[in-house]
Amino acid sequence: MLPSPSMTAIELEDFVAAAFSHAPRTYLCDAVTEHGVILRLPIGIEHGRPGGTVSGPAMMGLADAAAWLATLSRIGPVALAVTTNLNINFLRKPPIADIEAHADLIKLGKRLSVSDVRVISTATQELVAQATVTYSIPASR
Repeated sequence: MLPSPSMTAIELEDFVAAAFSHAPRTYLCDAVTEHGVILRLPIGIEHGRPGGTVSGPAMMGLADAAAWLATLSRIGPVALAVTTNLNINFLRKPPIADIEAHADLIKLGKRLSVSDVRVISTATQELVAQATVTYSIPASR
């Protein structure tokens, strides 16, 4: 059983803005859910690739960020939680349109969290990628 969320979507957005004040915010946290978060990436020309689709690195980055914020939504603002594994399956070619990552924590331990992340095209509502992401949680939290 997962603990209740300890951070709201607004608190996660504020934390990311403060932790990465030197970088533009690209991901938007739409919701903290019962099992994780929903993160959205507004797609611009910088996320496209030849063939009129969203690039793999854009989808992978979104999946990674969603797993991180799903973890933080439960453990609080721990900036030094880091990715230890990310496995992604690209399922279909998404059109150039915003994508969402629905990240569900499937394990939250003292030192590791594991998330299942589904990347969905907002234009078609189709599942375009699926990732399993593991995060290492620092001992001093």
